[in-house]
Amino acid sequence: MNANDPYRGVWPVMLTPFDENREIDWPSLKKLIDWYLAAGVSGLFANCQSSEMFFLSDAESLQLTRFVLEYVDGRVPVVASGHTACGLAQQIEQLGRMAETGVDSVILISNRLAMQSEGDEVVLNSLQKITAAFPKSVGLGIYECPQPYKRLLSDEVVSWCAQSGRYTFIKDTCCQIETIRRRLGLIKGSRLHLANANGQTLLASLQAGCHGYSGVMTNFHPELYVWLCENWQKEPEKAIVVSDYLSTASLAEYLDYPICAKDYQLSIGNFKTVASRAREAGNYYSAHFQSTMQQMMHLGETLKRQLGILS
Repeated sequence: MNANDPYRGVWPVMLTPFDENREIDWPSLKKLIDWYLAAGVSGLFANCQSSEMFFLSDAESLQLTRFVLEYVDGRVPVVASGHTACGLAQQIEQLGRMAETGVDSVILISNRLAMQSEGDEVVLNSLQKITAAFPKSVGLGIYECPQPYKRLLSDEVVSWCAQSGRYTFIKDTCCQIETIRRRLGLIKGSRLHLANANGQTLLASLQAGCHGYSGVMTNFHPELYVWLCENWQKEPEKAIVVSDYLSTASLAEYLDYPICAKDYQLSIGNFKTVASRAREAGNYYSAHFQSTMQQMMHLGETLKRQLGILS
């Protein structure tokens, strides 16, 4: 990570470990953070969809974020969202409390800015009002979260964020390389960074000037994403092989995520349970998804040995 440009690189979307009673498991969270940092990530995205933020109370969201910040203790920057409210005044209050935790940037959720039936003019109006409510010292970002519905940012909104000078971070979930290229053109020369959440377009987006990766597969093999982001120019042939594997492996997101990720964290000793507030674990085990995930991770380890990358 470049200390002068902290929003580049790999930003895991953090899981929230729960105990058998579905209360936050703080010791397991420490292990998870240590595991992310050992992989060489550039920063952490706390309190996001992978954290099950829509299933946390506001008090839990703040407690979770403060815990991450305290334990990380400045080793990497931390951004967080927790932007789940519907009413604009409530959103401003909610985001304001998150800003007070001291995170490096507060991440807005694009689908909170307008109802699904409303147009981009409502999004821009909400965005401008929220932005104006915060002092310039507060960094801001936007995440195109797919739940409860997916709202992609228009070119007008991306341009406004870049030109405002207030925005540092977009977690891009468009999954379209041409859209990513267009967005990179719109933000060029600004402080706004684009982190791709899509493994299939990641290498092409890095080649186009994308600033990094922030997606769910950081909960399985963040070290491979770190390697790709740092070495795609130096070792282009190996980068293609790694990209092909990561592209295929990222389909695992559809195998009952976040249960599949929590089961992997359980298997390596970081978590004590696969408990989730977002979904039940039964289908993951009954549908033989667990075996598929284990084979996917085994293949990744084989690939690292064959290519002579990492340890």
